[in-house]
Amino acid sequence: MAHHAGHTRPELPREDPVLTTDRRRTAIVGVAEHGNSAILVTVGPGGKILDRRRIDLTNGLPTHPYHHEGSWAVGRYLNSSWARRISLEAAVTLVERVHSAAACGAREGLAALAATLPIPIAGISIRACARLPPTIEERIADNFANTRADSVMYREALATAAKERGWSVHWWALCSDDVDAVVHAMGRTVGPPWQAKHKLAAAAALAAASAGGDTR
Repeated sequence: MAHHAGHTRPELPREDPVLTTDRRRTAIVGVAEHGNSAILVTVGPGGKILDRRRIDLTNGLPTHPYHHEGSWAVGRYLNSSWARRISLEAAVTLVERVHSAAACGAREGLAALAATLPIPIAGISIRACARLPPTIEERIADNFANTRADSVMYREALATAAKERGWSVHWWALCSDDVDAVVHAMGRTVGPPWQAKHKLAAAAALAAASAGGDTR
């Protein structure tokens, strides 16, 4: 699993004459995920926003199978009114179903985005993932992993789908001050909606565009 070495302070990409023609005519997708959905903000040359959209990676399935069903399977939160009993085997099977659905949803969402843009997409910028145990059972059993595994699952689905399309994957870590400083002016130019997730995704794309080579 890839991980980011530290904070990246994004800057608006400059028109650099040493960049190749291909690089100047490609776009970067920034991602801000929330549950099983993701806000995608696509930034082109000069920091111009080309597209912003929300995609749902799954439909009709539990959105947090690790943290909810997985927890119930090992005896966590069973006193809560929303909990239900489920075997560990059934929880693992459910997680596998959601993994598969998220992979398909990511492929379809990125394909639909790429089909609407006037220039090719070169890369995608996704929030860095915590290191987690390798198996579903281990992620369910471990308290630290259990609270993070669902989000990691969706981010990894997007990263895999992007790699399948030949895009580079940039793993970012940003603080809120960086985000506000970079995207404040952008919000005035593109107009509403310009919510927190849009700002975060835009900053992620700009960070990838300005970092140069910081991909996995």
